[in-house]
Amino acid sequence: MVRIPQRLLGEALQISSGINPEKTAIIFKGQEYSYKELNSETRKLAAYLTSIGIRKGDRVAIYMNNSWHCVLAIYAITLAGGVFLIINPQTKADKLHYILTDSGARTLFAESILHNELALALKDFGGIDELILSGPEVTLPFQPDFRLQRFENIMQSDEDNPEVFPRIIPNDLAALIYTSGSTGFPKGVMMTHQNMVFTSWSLIEYLRLSEKDRILLLLPMAFDYGLYQLFMAITSGGTLIIEQSFAFPATIYKQIETLKPTVFPGVPTIYAMMIATSKKKELSFDCIEKVTNTAAKLPGEFLPELQKIFPKALIFKMYGLTECKRVCYLEPEFLELKPESVGKAIPGTEVFLMSPEGEIVPPGGTGILHIRGPHVMAGYWNKEELTNQMLKPGFIPGERILCSQDWFRMDKEGFLYFQGRTDDIIKTRGEKVSPVEIENLIYQLKGIREVAVFGMPDEVLGESIAAVITVHETASLTDKEILMHCSKHLEMFMVPQKILFLQEMPKSSNGKIDKKILKQMLS
Repeated sequence: MVRIPQRLLGEALQISSGINPEKTAIIFKGQEYSYKELNSETRKLAAYLTSIGIRKGDRVAIYMNNSWHCVLAIYAITLAGGVFLIINPQTKADKLHYILTDSGARTLFAESILHNELALALKDFGGIDELILSGPEVTLPFQPDFRLQRFENIMQSDEDNPEVFPRIIPNDLAALIYTSGSTGFPKGVMMTHQNMVFTSWSLIEYLRLSEKDRILLLLPMAFDYGLYQLFMAITSGGTLIIEQSFAFPATIYKQIETLKPTVFPGVPTIYAMMIATSKKKELSFDCIEKVTNTAAKLPGEFLPELQKIFPKALIFKMYGLTECKRVCYLEPEFLELKPESVGKAIPGTEVFLMSPEGEIVPPGGTGILHIRGPHVMAGYWNKEELTNQMLKPGFIPGERILCSQDWFRMDKEGFLYFQGRTDDIIKTRGEKVSPVEIENLIYQLKGIREVAVFGMPDEVLGESIAAVITVHETASLTDKEILMHCSKHLEMFMVPQKILFLQEMPKSSNGKIDKKILKQMLS
């Protein structure tokens, strides 16, 4: 059968549904959903969205755990011409409020299980026209000034909303992916349909995926690494097995044995837990054919252990950033030959190194990584100055290339090796964390004099988060109080692992806190 060309993100679902409608597309909590069912349910939800006034370019937020309903919302928003943004379910009320305000989303999909933070964020907000709530019915602790609709009621309704969807082209926005920024406020990375379609196919190509693959999703879809597992599965005509996390490993191991996934995407924290378990009671999953890793660097000593756990799997090491999804990958055949490398540019793209002065660095040298390709973001939502810091003039008139702000070395064969970051952003557990955001939160506590937050190298987390604090003489704060305050207001991956109290902060000649000295003290 001749496959219809895909130009828009949502077309992958329609194409795969047309080719094999009865095939299982999604498995969630023991329930299997076919491509036909996914396509028809998506169209029904998209028709509802257009009936309530969603128009081309409107932002629609999703504040949900990984689920069948989350998948429906993503594809329905896309089909209706909207721009979806997925907010991590760990997000607390203050940041949820900020993202909703910044994005201008007037419609919000959410889960009732998250109603506590949701209620805090939406009380007296006034920015939402409709809240579509999934799960058990809950009562909000205030009288909402927006429409409150049950997700389940929409899907069970016999109301016939006409399928009148807008004309979308590849240049239109498909998604905003929020990531931490150096200012302390999350930034919305603008991704067009072209960005996401191109990236999906490039990933499918180098990961050697096909319609036979069954991908196990353990990572949140608010994290682009998790989100693209969905897109790769649907685009290739495969199957996605949805889990909400790796919080209960024994349950995941049983799911692997029962459902026989062929692709296992993970991060070093997951692999470290599996290796520790396997040393006590041997794990072996021979159904897995491909293992992928990104976020933090995969320690070399993990590789022999992973090959025991996944005896028939190819292991792919990768590097990327939200602003272009994926930069490079190391083919499994080079794993032993180039164990410290993150490989070469993904198919259809180009990478090169430049000095801070803007000169091209030849192979063998070290410089700041720059990226060219159709996967590079359109910019940051409503943040032109920050956009201009990351997107630089390209080689042809009008082109913009992405500056990663990361130092790399490239060997004479073109393989890349990560050397370090040029900014203060912390990369931990696959997430970008702004030290400023944590510092500002700690400053809210009475008695705080100065705070310095930074990342420390960590083989499993990528970087662990350290907070160094000085307090006023009358203050009697403890590290437990700091941690409780952080846990109350921040996602768990943003809570510091190390807290150190000092009498005085080391300062540079210009009076700024010297984080280099602090890092040396902690290391």
